[in-house]
Amino acid sequence: MAASVLWRRGYVSCLPRGRRLYFTPRSKFHCSPSAHNGLLFSLNKRGILKDCFPENAAQDELPLLLQSGAQTVYCGFDPTADSLHVGNLLAIIGLLHFRSAGHHVLAVLGGATAQIGDPSGKTSERERLSEDAVHANTRGIRESIERIFTNHELLFHDSSVKMGTVTVLNNLSWYKNWNVVRFLSEAGRHFRMGTMLSRHSVRSRLKSADGMSLTEFTYQAFQAYDFYHLNQIYGCKIQLGGTDQSGNLMSGHEYIGKVSGEDVYGLTIPLVTSSVGDKLGKTAGNAVWLNRDKTSPFELYQFFLRQPDTSVEGYLKLFTFLPLMEVEKLMEQQRKDPGKRLAHKRLAAEVTKLVHGKEGLESAKRSTNALYNSSVQALEEMSDEELQELFREAPFHELLLEPGTTVIDACRRISAIPEGPRGYQMVSDGAVLINHKRIENPEQVLIPRIHILSNGKGPVYFNRLTGKVGHSMAAGSVRKC
Repeated sequence: MAASVLWRRGYVSCLPRGRRLYFTPRSKFHCSPSAHNGLLFSLNKRGILKDCFPENAAQDELPLLLQSGAQTVYCGFDPTADSLHVGNLLAIIGLLHFRSAGHHVLAVLGGATAQIGDPSGKTSERERLSEDAVHANTRGIRESIERIFTNHELLFHDSSVKMGTVTVLNNLSWYKNWNVVRFLSEAGRHFRMGTMLSRHSVRSRLKSADGMSLTEFTYQAFQAYDFYHLNQIYGCKIQLGGTDQSGNLMSGHEYIGKVSGEDVYGLTIPLVTSSVGDKLGKTAGNAVWLNRDKTSPFELYQFFLRQPDTSVEGYLKLFTFLPLMEVEKLMEQQRKDPGKRLAHKRLAAEVTKLVHGKEGLESAKRSTNALYNSSVQALEEMSDEELQELFREAPFHELLLEPGTTVIDACRRISAIPEGPRGYQMVSDGAVLINHKRIENPEQVLIPRIHILSNGKGPVYFNRLTGKVGHSMAAGSVRKC
């Protein structure tokens, strides 16, 4: 009878303290009275839109354009990691709102621009990625985006309302046959050095000790050309990006105006930041990922469940598709009975379902019940994948528990307690829990379906005296005893 046993020091905490979402609450985005029933007004009211470029477009031009028929909107994602993260999620949600309103959306993966590196919001140049790494990252991010769009269509969209199309592109496809001489000859002549140098992302880097490389400096030219290419091929007139992308959006608007004279627009969304104001993402080292192999559904669920009370209403508007009236009703219920944390639970459930689907949400709930509600049934229902996700950072030992194996035998074989009388005394003092039940008899024999779960796993928990916590692959509740 095999039982996999893990142990680690201290109490398992799925997310470090301080990993909370914050966003800029005030928006400079205004709509004319005629647009108050339109998409832009709705997104602004939810807090998803912050600014529009050019500024006067938000008053009349852009609302009228969106009301005139289906438009095409794009947002870019550079594959600098093999998964998107929560910091990117708001941009995806912005695209989903446009698609639900009948507009066509383009998600552009920067297979080319990732090899250049966006200097926006960076204090130093990112390390150069190999082509193989970029290709691998592109596959991971494509999987993120396609999964989320599919979940949204299946689980959140009213099937009686016609959606726009969604297309995932890779900008490497239109740069792979270009060379630098051709790009500079055809595109470079339309960029003015003074304007490029005036961008905040450039000025801040030029003043730094490391300065800025020519490679980074050209990034805004490539992103501007992306917008031009999408405008010419797909009729795209709207680009969506974070507030740190304002300079790049402006470059695209100016470039298209010079080359084709088309009227195009940029929309910015607020950045999601940490409690100390850092952009939440890869650079700050605090990313909560959207791919399951990097952040499990349980971890994502807990991340949103643990947000501060003062932020939950804003996040319900930003990260879910609940009608605003329903959000208000939910917050009123929370105010009447804060202990139930109904708003937090709904927020965590809605985001987890969007990112990982119904199965992902059920997985998160099983793991939550096992870890925090001492549910043996939840432990027995968990798959090996869920168990490994739940204790992702904990080392483990796999043992063959022969008939007659006692509690003290198992504890000693995984080095969870000291050898000799001291370890024996720890067990006698109640430092060991098996399947959420305290064990005080070191000589007790481990019995199937009592100490070993029906799925063949045998959780063991330690140790209030040494601070060690041990548990099996099937362990669902790790606690400091």
